[in-house]
Amino acid sequence: MSSSPPGVTNPMLYDAIPEGSGTTTKRNQFIAALGICMAAVSGGTALAWTSPVLAQLTPTNESDTSAFEGERFLLTSDEGTWVGSFLAVGAFFGALPAGFLAEKIGRKYTTMSLAIPYLVSWALIIFASNAGMLYAGRLIIGIATGGSCVVAPMFISEIAETSIRGALGAFFQLHLTVGILFIYAVGSYTHWVTLSTLCAIFPVLLIVAMLIVPESPVYLVKTGRRIDAGVALKWFWGRDADTQSALQTIQSDLDAASGNAKLSDLFTNSTNRAALFISLLLMFFQQFSGINAVIFYTAPIFKSAGSTMDPAICSIVVGVVQVVMTLASSVLIDKAGRRILLLQSSFIMGSCLVVLGIYFKLQNDKVDVSNIGWLPLASVVLFIISFSLGFGPIPWMMMGELCAPDIKSLASALAVMFNWTLVFLVTKSFGIMQELLGSDWTFWFFGAWMAVCTVYVFIKVPETKGKTNAQIQAILSGKK
Repeated sequence: MSSSPPGVTNPMLYDAIPEGSGTTTKRNQFIAALGICMAAVSGGTALAWTSPVLAQLTPTNESDTSAFEGERFLLTSDEGTWVGSFLAVGAFFGALPAGFLAEKIGRKYTTMSLAIPYLVSWALIIFASNAGMLYAGRLIIGIATGGSCVVAPMFISEIAETSIRGALGAFFQLHLTVGILFIYAVGSYTHWVTLSTLCAIFPVLLIVAMLIVPESPVYLVKTGRRIDAGVALKWFWGRDADTQSALQTIQSDLDAASGNAKLSDLFTNSTNRAALFISLLLMFFQQFSGINAVIFYTAPIFKSAGSTMDPAICSIVVGVVQVVMTLASSVLIDKAGRRILLLQSSFIMGSCLVVLGIYFKLQNDKVDVSNIGWLPLASVVLFIISFSLGFGPIPWMMMGELCAPDIKSLASALAVMFNWTLVFLVTKSFGIMQELLGSDWTFWFFGAWMAVCTVYVFIKVPETKGKTNAQIQAILSGKK
């Protein structure tokens, strides 16, 4: 049943806009995306939190703890890696329930509910007195982060007009990078308890924002609340929007789908299977670019490379570049298209990884590299630029674009679970790979995957710029 009171003032019962002649405004769509993405900022702070904090809690020489006097507790190197890795474990288990809740109680209230585990986790971390409490906090914050990765891109893809769907879709990754930059900038100069307390502000902002933002029109139509969907569209798209045509498009997309999807529908239907397979592989290549290894180990990379720059400053430089270039991607993505940005991303990232490998090879061979100490910084900055323009935002955005409405929540949950499984594997094994293979072969390993990625994107990934869901489904089914 609709919660809207009947009457001629209801924009769905008396819409003065002739069908097909409405005009839209984009302001509230950007405001809504900004509010929803407080979940992404929260996830970004969780993701990068280990970078400055482990330096404060993990002595380099564990027999010398004099510099750490006054801390409640210290961590061993192994405990430190688990503190970093538990987030990915939690994110894996948070994705599927978030997709389920998004279908049961809606995108709005699911997004709002994610603030609860964020706040609980920060409380555990702030009052932690041992490694076990940090493990619990990181596991719970991982659950919230995994849920955010499912619901926020889904919500944004459902409220955005086709003309700005790419720009708004890039907002999720943009705000992840804002959270990461916040940690780099503030965490380098504050105690880890103070940093954690400041991080708890963002889940509170998420709750406030979601009190203002309406429910997704797609979810409302799907649950039979067509009048409420029209009211929501008027809020998102403006009073002069042609809601009748927009609602008919949503209804047609839902009618073309098979209703409530089952897990088997993802594999038995060739179109659904293609959408899922592309989403999974984009997530695979995103993580096997080595991006989270670079983020988690930014300071150690510069230190081991013999950079003369303060590692904290290096991290902040990388964070600023990430934010600025992801913002640039949000502008370019609806102009240049998805494929060209993905192709430049994989090719340039692969090249940067090869250069980093060569640098570390020369260093390991005792070649004097003092005159090219800038090379690791330049390579990582270029790597981050390229990632931020392509493989940072686009896999999250295309996950929402490729899937039909009936399978979107389930497919998104599986893609996010797969992504965070890879995050765990890459971050947990990065240090081991460096010990066994050396820094040179570790970076070349990721560079080789980027070469494979470039070929795959060129051959298999469709362009979705400016296309409706129905058109995208036709492309995936082999119909042009």
